[in-house]
Amino acid sequence: MRTKAYPTYKDSGIDRIGKVPAHWAIRKATWLFAIGSGTTPSSENPAYYNGDIHWITTSELRESVVGATAKMITKKAQIDYSSLRLHPKGSIAVAMYGATIGRLGILGVPATVNQACCVFSAPCGVVMQFWFYWLQMRRTFLVSLGYGGGQPNLSQELLRSIRAPIPTELEQQAIAAFLDRETAKIDALVEKKERLIELLKEKRTALITHAVTRGLDSNVRMKDSGIEWLGQIPAHWNPGRIGIFSQQVTDGAHISPDTASPDHPFVSTVDIVGGRIDFENCLGTTSETYAYMERTGCRPRRGDVLFSKDGTVGRTTVVDSDAEFVVASSLVIISPRKEVVMPRHLDYWLNGTFIQELVELFLSGAALRRISVAKVRNFPLVLPPVDEQRTISAFLDRETAQIDALIDKIEEATELLKEYRTALIAAAVTGKIDVRNTPS
Repeated sequence: MRTKAYPTYKDSGIDRIGKVPAHWAIRKATWLFAIGSGTTPSSENPAYYNGDIHWITTSELRESVVGATAKMITKKAQIDYSSLRLHPKGSIAVAMYGATIGRLGILGVPATVNQACCVFSAPCGVVMQFWFYWLQMRRTFLVSLGYGGGQPNLSQELLRSIRAPIPTELEQQAIAAFLDRETAKIDALVEKKERLIELLKEKRTALITHAVTRGLDSNVRMKDSGIEWLGQIPAHWNPGRIGIFSQQVTDGAHISPDTASPDHPFVSTVDIVGGRIDFENCLGTTSETYAYMERTGCRPRRGDVLFSKDGTVGRTTVVDSDAEFVVASSLVIISPRKEVVMPRHLDYWLNGTFIQELVELFLSGAALRRISVAKVRNFPLVLPPVDEQRTISAFLDRETAQIDALIDKIEEATELLKEYRTALIAAAVTGKIDVRNTPS
């Protein structure tokens, strides 16, 4: 794809935009749109819901067209809440705060919105698809201007004050059409790569599952495992449960980290990344707490296996150092009996399909998914002799390393495509490239 610059430029006077094509006009958002928001009808009044009017929340803004909404409100809700204006199809909604701050959606149907959405509608001299791309490009900067303590907030005043370089409508249409074409190509490539990553991860899991439930010898004599859903296992393997083959299965500290006195790392579920502990970014706790956990036997040692039981359930890692750290109650500490269980083999077993399916079956909790220590203690565990465990683990180390390296390369290429997509949008909507005569 060959692009060129415009013949002449001028200073835009807009922070972080720099120069724009000389013939582009600088306009304020309030000159270009009707800008408004909405509200949330009382959930205690059933007469306000299950009507025929679409009502959008920020969770439905995903840089795409918003069609059917999760909730519908009634005409009575509109009458009782004057701020529930019906915005026309084609309007653009922006999330002003919360986890989705800055996310965008194009109304695929006439709809009302809640109070966390700001809506741009009734454009004057602006092509809405051009404005959609402009807001995508400007999102990070706008969020950086947001106010608030822990979570930044975009206000309507801030969004109303947006100043943007606006080309002619014909030029906006050309830019929007160009970006529609090019981003669609990039998105298709990204989708293919992400699907390939999924397939590789499935292959990795299948490889682990076969090795830890069937072994590496395809000619070995088999027997019934006696474990529902598992089926047959090599005849010389020993079935049991994790608790039987472990010295201890317990959760971590039922305390909060102490960031004021971080004498020792305090590791939680979020610090188990890619099968390893991210000590650099975890929180800390005091020496007193560490000493207490030492006395109660609730701190991990080399050779223990950690299993996340809250939130992102099922993450695992083997403690492979003598580092002095404490783990949160969101992690289960499994101390295998070393004479019968290799920690690495146990780690692979916990990452097989069989245990993953058990985890899904035993999960409880709505807001926070979790599994109990007792359930983990009672997980089935099928063990080959230690020498065979060592052989299986070495085989899986080699094979999974190759798959992981390939996944890393594809993920890196995917990130580069996403970065290129972002840069292309920025270049087009700020006039750094002239796409008016780009072939379709």
